[in-house]
Amino acid sequence: MKQPKTKLIILFFAAIVLIAIFMLIKVTPYNAGYVLPRRAIKIIAIILTGGCIAYTSMVFQTITNNRILTPSILGLDSLYLFIQTIVIFFFGSKNFTMMNSNVNFLVSVGIMILFSSILYVIFFKRESQNILLLLLVGIILGSFFQSLSSFMQMLIDPNEFLIVQDKMFASFNNINTNILLISIIIVAGVVVYTLKFSKFFDVMSLGKDQAINLGIDYERVVKNMLIVVAILVSVATALVGPITFLGLLVVNLAREFMKTYKHNYLIASSILLSIIALVGGLLIVERVFTFSTTISVIINFIGGTYFIYLLLRERKAW
Repeated sequence: MKQPKTKLIILFFAAIVLIAIFMLIKVTPYNAGYVLPRRAIKIIAIILTGGCIAYTSMVFQTITNNRILTPSILGLDSLYLFIQTIVIFFFGSKNFTMMNSNVNFLVSVGIMILFSSILYVIFFKRESQNILLLLLVGIILGSFFQSLSSFMQMLIDPNEFLIVQDKMFASFNNINTNILLISIIIVAGVVVYTLKFSKFFDVMSLGKDQAINLGIDYERVVKNMLIVVAILVSVATALVGPITFLGLLVVNLAREFMKTYKHNYLIASSILLSIIALVGGLLIVERVFTFSTTISVIINFIGGTYFIYLLLRERKAW
């Protein structure tokens, strides 16, 4: 157990160093009062978003027993973009839901959670329902929402399309502190609720049959954790926008780096790697590319490349 602890400490200090660099770079006594509070809000949003994405991706892979799946396969990212597009398409960009970021956030989170809950209720009414069927329907509905969004985006006014386009990519600039506070409260409540389930993850990673044989109420845990995944993913997506491949990237890197089956180490290292990736990505966007690209483009490019590598590796294993 000493080796995972040492690796976790290394990741923790790496995250602290990157955060310190991000906070203090080009800060002078003259601009500190203006710059530091705004950067602090970004860091809080990064920790919250990165933590939600990393935690949900690790839990999702555990309950599906698959290392190349992430919660985005349920179609929540596509649903978020569909919500933003349909509001602008029918009501215009000056609609109250779009103008008031608090209302937009609550509506988006509420609809995504409702969508996930309906899916879970339908597919878990009978004990025989398979989670793989749920994933398949999630993929189909995600493609459906994406197609509808693309169709409506072709019809709306070009000026209003720019607003939709801004929602397509994750952004940590100009984050509403009220939304951030609401997100923190929601996430804190969900985390407290999930503590009683965390002790089951190590056993559940062995597979459904082994978990049931070892006395775990598998169906109950899976249902509860899927709802938790939906809430946290909805909050993270509505707060900063979709980052499709971040969870896949950090979770698999955590597994490769930690070399352990214990989820307390894997989840902690995934969260730290997520923070490192987001802070490092922001530094690259701001200092290297001078805001000519977005952090989601960088993360998705690296994550997509790593996803292809995982697929090729799994194929060789077969």
